[in-house]
Amino acid sequence: MWRWLLLSGVVVALDQVSKYVAVAALADKPPLEVTSFFNLLLVYNRGAAFSFLAGAGGWQRELFTGIALVASAWIIYLLRRHSQQTLFSLALALVLGGAIGNVIDRLMIGAVVDFLDFHALGWHWPAFNVADSAITCGAALLIWDGLCDGSAAKSDNK
Repeated sequence: MWRWLLLSGVVVALDQVSKYVAVAALADKPPLEVTSFFNLLLVYNRGAAFSFLAGAGGWQRELFTGIALVASAWIIYLLRRHSQQTLFSLALALVLGGAIGNVIDRLMIGAVVDFLDFHALGWHWPAFNVADSAITCGAALLIWDGLCDGSAAKSDNK
């Protein structure tokens, strides 16, 4: 289980360092165009994914923090039980690291720091960060593992 917790820790570290750099480099500055489809810009997201409930009265901070902490405890429990199931545990470790990275932001500054902005043909994907990327990749791997009927997990247990 420790290797999965270490991976989660690496995700948290990468997330927090990238956010620190983004805040230092982008605060009070206009978006920085990197390519024709990618900008760096600083956004403080008080909501959840895609700024869901960002405009609520502030109660959402505690709600999303609580959900992430309960989910993190559940993920640690699952990692203890299934640490030999490589794909499943990799997915959980990514989700755990991302969740903790965003919880740190919520607890320290009251919002999640987002800074990656992809766009095409006038359409912008909501800004996101390393933690969000880890959660998305982890969720995709969980779906993949489920679609494979856990065959990757089953082969690890042989």
